[in-house]
Amino acid sequence: MIAARFALLGLAALFAGNVYAANAQQTKMTTCNKEATAKTLKGDERKKFMSECLKTASAPAAAPTQQEKMKICNKDAGEKMLKGDERKKFMSECLKNK
Repeated sequence: MIAARFALLGLAALFAGNVYAANAQQTKMTTCNKEATAKTLKGDERKKFMSECLKTASAPAAAPTQQEKMKICNKDAGEKMLKGDERKKFMSECLKNK
């Protein structure tokens, strides 16, 4: 039973990581498209620009999702071995600040 829970947690973390990577790539693509449009690039010139932009442009850091915040704060609370009201208070503050 415990092994199954760890397996599910591992799969959830893997899925969340893949979703984040996909979102970052989409953000990067959107940013490069906007730049290419602003420069009124067309045809081969646009393709070349997009290729270079996607290789080098860094997407703005996306704000963590509520699920990602929970994961981080839960991990921190566990490392601090917090229990009861102390854990609730920590979690509340942690979620506000992430």
